[in-house]
Amino acid sequence: MKKGDIIDIRIEGIEFPGKSWGMVEEESGAKKVVIKNGIPGQLVKTRITKKRSKKIEGQPLEILSASPLEIPAECPAFGKCGGCTYQSLPYEKQLELKANYVLSLLGKAGIDGFEFGGIIPSPEVFEYRNKMEYSFGDDVKDGPLLLGMHERGSFYNIVKTDCCRLTDEDFNIIQRAVLGYFQEKDQTYFHKRSHEGFLRHLVIRKGRQTGEILVNLVTTSQSELDSADFTELLLTLELSGEIKGILHTINDGVADVVKKDDLHILYGEDCIHDKILGLEFEISTFSFFQTNTLGAEKLDSVVRDYVGDRQDKTIFDLYCGTGTIAQVLAPVAKKVIGIELIEEAVEAAKINAEANGLHNCAFIAGDVMEKVAELPDNPDIIILDPPRDGIHPKAIFKIIGFKPDTFIYVSCKATSLARDLPFFKEAGYGVEKVCCVDMFPHVGHVETVVKLSR
Repeated sequence: MKKGDIIDIRIEGIEFPGKSWGMVEEESGAKKVVIKNGIPGQLVKTRITKKRSKKIEGQPLEILSASPLEIPAECPAFGKCGGCTYQSLPYEKQLELKANYVLSLLGKAGIDGFEFGGIIPSPEVFEYRNKMEYSFGDDVKDGPLLLGMHERGSFYNIVKTDCCRLTDEDFNIIQRAVLGYFQEKDQTYFHKRSHEGFLRHLVIRKGRQTGEILVNLVTTSQSELDSADFTELLLTLELSGEIKGILHTINDGVADVVKKDDLHILYGEDCIHDKILGLEFEISTFSFFQTNTLGAEKLDSVVRDYVGDRQDKTIFDLYCGTGTIAQVLAPVAKKVIGIELIEEAVEAAKINAEANGLHNCAFIAGDVMEKVAELPDNPDIIILDPPRDGIHPKAIFKIIGFKPDTFIYVSCKATSLARDLPFFKEAGYGVEKVCCVDMFPHVGHVETVVKLSR
């Protein structure tokens, strides 16, 4: 077997997120091949893309036979759209695979002897997302304008996803209307190679508890938008929620990300509101807010349970974002100090804490690695909710150096968690409790909450 060969592989296991593996026989013995996606039991025609002595990778070309575990997917775009990976698996099986994946990683990292709280399912298996970021493009060269998600495995092709089951129907209605509007206008989309074109993204947010909707159209400055006409189109739609704001963001950068060079409010406000565990949060189009509101309540409840009910503790919430966890913990703490790199998120955290009547919260903008060294307080508990890549290697020793009684690590990427925990173990902290929370049904991600005690 060599790079470029096409072989049939029976999938035997999953490596989240979005990877699976099967075994192939060679003269030297059976070898493991890792491929994208895949469900145990599937027979997949695979092209070998990387061949090393210790690592073989493949690209799936065709599913030759389904897994006996599979069920019909509810979304007609499933398999082509890159938004979902495991919608054809029963939800109970998804939970089992995710929990086993986390436990396996922790075991390989030498983390054991803890109380495992299992995996908490998402309260909603479908229609749970409160934010979607759609892209304009096409699915063939010079084809008709499309609006939707990227095709699985493609950087350029777009799949029309106005039937998506991860969102409620308001998202699909808005998506259809906006695409139809610009198709009639014969408007161009921004081409990633030539950097020419007008339409880039459509971002929709909806408050799960409030029904408030924020629509943000992202374009270049290479054409003009009829703002009044576009606004009228959206406001005349029959929706279950209520549009509170319509925005037009100008982005002339070349990277395929949503950012602003300029922003115009076409209607209403530039934010919406949602609630978690009775607390209200103001959310802008660029704010970080957990995409599964009801799932976030489950996650934050686990953190609060790990903290306990004593109100004499000083808590540091590092990588605090808009301060959701900090504010949930404020009623059971003496003082909470949050640190976040993104200044806009810190300002939002301050506004939300004030609106919620929480006066024992303080939020600091800056790099965690730098700001933790400036804090005068001695924390009893430190909450860690880092980005997907985990804690910066230089910051981890400063954080451990505070020597709190308890660390609570909230991880959205289990491989980063498994890499970081041995540093705490070496410093004298034992993993006391672990609990998984599924915030992303049908997708290969899982949140893990770990309580470490000195």
